[in-house]
Order: sequence, then C-alpha cells, then structure tokens
Amino acid sequence: MAADRSDEAVQLSLLHGFAPSAKPVGKARPASVLPIARVLLDSPLPHLDRPFDYLVPDELDRDAVPGARVKVRFGGQELPGFITERTAEADTTARLMPLGKVISPQPVLTPRILRLAEAVAARYAGTVHDVLRVAIPPRAARVDKEFTPEARLQTRAGEPPAGVPGGTEDVLPGPEGAGVNPFARYPHGPRFLTHLAAGHSPRAVLSSLGGYGPRDWPAEVAEAVRSTLISGRGAVVVVPDNKDLARLQTALTARIGADAFVRLTAEDGPTPRYRSFLQLLHGDVRVAIGTRSAAYAPVVDLGLAVIWDDADDLHAEQRAPYQHARDVLLLRAELEGAALLLASHSRSTEAQRLVASGWAAGIAAERSTVRASAPRVVSTADSFTMERDPLAARARIPHTAWKAAQDGLTRGPVLVQVARTGFSPALSCQDCREPARCRNCSGPLGLASRNGTPACRWCGRPEPMWHCSNCGGVHLRGSTAGAGRTAEELGRAFPSTTVISSAGDHVRAEIPDAPALVVATPGAEPVAPGGYAAAILLDGNAMLSRESLRAGEDTLRRWFSAAALVRPAGEKGLVVVTADDSTTVGHLLRWDPAGAAERELELRRELGLPPAVRYAELTGSREGLDAFIARLGLPDGTRTVGPAPLADAGTGTEAREVRDGQLGGAGGRFRTLLFFPYAAAPAVTAALRSTKAAASARRTGDPVYVRVDGIDVL
Repeated sequence: MAADRSDEAVQLSLLHGFAPSAKPVGKARPASVLPIARVLLDSPLPHLDRPFDYLVPDELDRDAVPGARVKVRFGGQELPGFITERTAEADTTARLMPLGKVISPQPVLTPRILRLAEAVAARYAGTVHDVLRVAIPPRAARVDKEFTPEARLQTRAGEPPAGVPGGTEDVLPGPEGAGVNPFARYPHGPRFLTHLAAGHSPRAVLSSLGGYGPRDWPAEVAEAVRSTLISGRGAVVVVPDNKDLARLQTALTARIGADAFVRLTAEDGPTPRYRSFLQLLHGDVRVAIGTRSAAYAPVVDLGLAVIWDDADDLHAEQRAPYQHARDVLLLRAELEGAALLLASHSRSTEAQRLVASGWAAGIAAERSTVRASAPRVVSTADSFTMERDPLAARARIPHTAWKAAQDGLTRGPVLVQVARTGFSPALSCQDCREPARCRNCSGPLGLASRNGTPACRWCGRPEPMWHCSNCGGVHLRGSTAGAGRTAEELGRAFPSTTVISSAGDHVRAEIPDAPALVVATPGAEPVAPGGYAAAILLDGNAMLSRESLRAGEDTLRRWFSAAALVRPAGEKGLVVVTADDSTTVGHLLRWDPAGAAERELELRRELGLPPAVRYAELTGSREGLDAFIARLGLPDGTRTVGPAPLADAGTGTEAREVRDGQLGGAGGRFRTLLFFPYAAAPAVTAALRSTKAAASARRTGDPVYVRVDGIDVL
C-alpha cells in the first residue's frame, strides 16, 4: 500500500510504466520524535497491499498522526493513503521519500478499524484498501473544521458528551412507552439483557416475533442497545435498508433519546455521514446505526454488535472483496470482545451453524407464546383446499385467497406479496412461447405498464419493433405478473377498495389501519400500526423454483417477514400461502424458523455445501484459470469443481464487461469452484491472496477474478 524503499519504488514505477521521481529524497528535516511514518497507499493493486516507510518532515510532525490521511510520492505519481503508525526506525537502510502533505489530521483510521479491515481482507482474499474504501467515508473539509481541538473547546464548553453514560438516569430518559420489555416473551431474553447491562459479552441468535406494535423488532434491538449503554459501553446496529433504519431510529429515540445515536448511511449524503463518523470517532456518541458500512463504525468501547435479518442480500457488499456485514460483525465481536446479536423473523443457515457449534445461543419463544402471537397460516395446496377447489393449482389467486382478502378488508388492511416489480417483468412470444430477449445484450424484456414499450431489464434499451428469433412472431405475452399488474387486477376486482402499491422505487414505510389492499414485493411491505388483517403470499412456486441454492431459504425468510406483520390468530389474523412445496410451506404453517434452518443446514452438510463448508469462485479464461490454480498450492481437503464454461453472464458489473467483450480472452469465460473446510480456510485464502499479488506484479497472463463465499454464486 505505500512506499518502503526507494529502489523498490523505482522498480515498481518502471514495472507500471511510470518514470521515477527526479526529486531528491531525504533532504527534508525529519521530525525529532518518531520520524518514520508507515503509510498504507490508496491503491487497488494487490501487490501493493502493505505499508511502506516515509520520512516525516518536521513541519508535518504535528498533523501526521497515526490514522491521518496523507499524500505521498510513489512510482512517479502522487497517491493518497493513511498513516498506520509512527516509528523511530525504518525497516530499510535506503533513503526515504518524505511525506507530501497531510490531507486531514483527523485520525480516521483507528488501530481497531485497521485490524478489522486486515481480518476482513484475509477472510475474503481481498486487499485492505478495498475494505477501507467501505469502512471510512469520504472526507468533507468543512466538517473537519468542526472537529479541530479549538472548535471543540468552543462548542462543547466542558459539557459531557451526548450519549456517554455518566449514570443510568442521565442517558436513559425513559419516555412514555420505554418501559415495555419486548424480550420478556422469550425464556432467555431477560437473561441476555442482564448480561449486557452487567458488562458481559453474550452472543445470541434471536428468532423474533415482533413484526409491528410496541414490541416489534426495532423495540427489541433498542432494548438491547439500552442495556448495553447501562454498562457504559457502545453499540453498532446494522440493518438492510433505509426503511428498516427509519423504524429503528424511531424505537431508539423512544428509549435512549435522539441525541444518543447517529446514522451511518450513504443515503444521507457525504457531509452528514462524515460528521456522524467523526462524532463516533471522538466519543461524542456511542451508538451507531446504519446499513452495511456501519459495521465499521468507530464506536468507542464497543459492547454490542447487532445485525437485523442477516440473510438479506443487501448486507453483501457489491464491490470487491464482496464482504458480508454479518461476517464483518462476527470478526469485530471476536477482535474487540463485544457481544453479538443476530436477529430476524426467520433464521439463516449461517446463524444456525453458530448455534449448532455452541458459539452463540438461540433465543426463541415457547410454543404457547408462538401460538398466541403468530397468525393462522393456510396453504392453498393442501388436500383439504384442493378437494374444495380443484382449480386452485392453476389460478394465480385461488378462491381461498380471494375469500381471505374479502373477509380481511372488513377488519383492516390486507397485504398481497408478489415476487416481482413492474407490470409484466418477463415477456415471451405469443405464438411459440420463446422468452423475449434484447437484441443488444440478450437480456430479458419486460413491461413497466400496460401500454408501455417493451424494454430490456439489463441494459434498459427499448424494443418497439421486436420480433421472435425462433418463429418470427411479432406479438408478445406476459409470462409473469408483477406488482403493477397485480395491483391493477385487484383494483378491478375490488372497485370500492383503496389499492396501495409498494415496490421498486416507490416503497411505502407505513400505511394507516384503514381497509386497503397493499400490493408489495418482498422487503417492501409497509407496516400497519395495528397489523394487517390478512396477508396473501403469491408467486410461491416462482420464488421456490429459482436456480439458487438458497431459493427455499430465501423464500421462507420472505414469507416469515410478511406474515410477522399480520395480527395474531386470536384477532382473526390469517395468512394464505400459494405454493406446492409442502416441506417449505410446512415450516411456515408450524411457524418453525429454527427447525427449517436446522434441516437446511443438515442437508448442506450431507452435500458438502456452504455454509457447512466455505468456498471460492475463480472466473477467467481457461488458460488463466489453469495457470492460477497451478500456482496456488491448495491444502489437503480442498475440493475443486471445474473449470466449466459460464453459460449466463448474469447482471453484475463484471457480467456486463463479459457481454461487451471486455473480459474473457480468446478462450471464453470459465469458472472454477473451490470448496474447503473452515479449518483450512486461512491457508486457502492466504494462498489466493498471495497468488493474486504475484499475478498483479507480473502483469502477465489473463486476469482471474476471485470471490469468496458469494451469496449469489450457487
């Protein structure tokens, strides 16, 4: 990451086509104390993923603190970086380049963030630079001025930091409603809170029953944070999206006050995000909430790390090294000795593995409590329903679902969950049923509205003059119905009822308790303060038939999340699910998320699939993969599958480059999968990192892309 030796810098500069710097080195007057700064360069090159030594000029001595942003000369160019430490002696006898300038003296790269970034990079076979790009927000110069020592003395005037407990009464104002303890319905819930308040670090996986009302899941998380603050420690809470973040913010405001926490999310903009980051860094606030980047929040004396709905794919970073927020918090809790809480309405197989291994304890309600809190669930594919309605298997909305919607509308709002956004997200030829594809990128065509123009869902290119490549037909039909079409059909079927759509770019956070039909895609379901009277879960077969190892697990998670928003069976709450898979539906009927996760994990163990084992995906040309694997030196117990040609490029950035012909080489695009046990994981990921670094330094051969534990690969 930054420059260590002048001769090495010249070699690397020549290697990458840069002219070596003609500026003399070693002429600046060095600092009298700790004159050497180790700098981590902001460079994506794997072979530069290490600190290099630089000389600290005397005029920069005060600002060049560990963690500060700097600019240095390297390979004939000026690169940004972070100071990782100051030392008295260099690791080399060569003459050192001086620091160029200190961009900001704020110590944004703390030792704990650096150690966590190194652990994440090692786990995912990536570079520390790529992790820090997510962990540390971009600088805002105006905000830096607010946190100079002089400015802080003027604004604070000796007052204690907001949110730092000097006593329980000072930090926990306890407004009306804050006394409700949502953990009381779980047998081990109060004990978990007691351990947090006592300063201990318990680790738990919570199967939450709280979908709405004063004891919903945000109230549960807020109560855990409140107990942690009592012990004088801080907390980090990570949620999938801004809808969940808004609910959590409301619950925390009720329990600890609005000044006791900050938000860390890119949606707030760079200036508020950077200000919140510095507030945490300086200890002004001890609670951070946000989306996946909040997992790195520099909370002083971290006592609790929480992640809500860890199986949601929004927790996975979309850029290299593709780290998952759950694993980041697991590593952080281990490194800092903090408590950990994984909470969800369902339970992921990764969370179940932690419970099965004894690393974390499971927190779940007893069966009597579940029966009193959960709605009644009915399947349209059971034998009783099929005898009464033989055509239910062919209808998208069977009679049982229609009847549930009619009855529910007399008591309150009714939720209708659909699998896809848009009007007709998938089109096919009217004559031969061949799927309609884009002529530009071969992506699927879809309709955004009834009278809209067919357009590609990958590249967005309209296809007004489409014709079938198979039979030459020019007429299209909808293969599937999206949220827009479902809302239109329900509006015609219930003409006197309000129809609310929540999908795509118009997600509703909350709706009133008045009767209405709410059509929503998974994850976009708005909350009704008094709960839904009924919920209809459509397109179950379509969701379960996805070509994914996690199709059943993800579908069940989405069902539980929607069903948790429905009133209990004692208040006539009803959920109707339309799917043929009796095993997956059975877990929803019994409201048994732990049993579903346990069964799924056992199947994965028998088959040797994640998360029972870990795996890595290598993609590149056939020649590049063969050369890369030959240099790896894999340990015993590693199972190799492939190389196999990639039939579908997918929809990501790398896939677009493949389709555009920018990647792949002459031999086409291939993939190799490596499966390895957890005990061998450190050796395998270390070999992947070192091989990537060596290939990067040589700059020869076709590139090979490495992705470890990707959630959308299998």
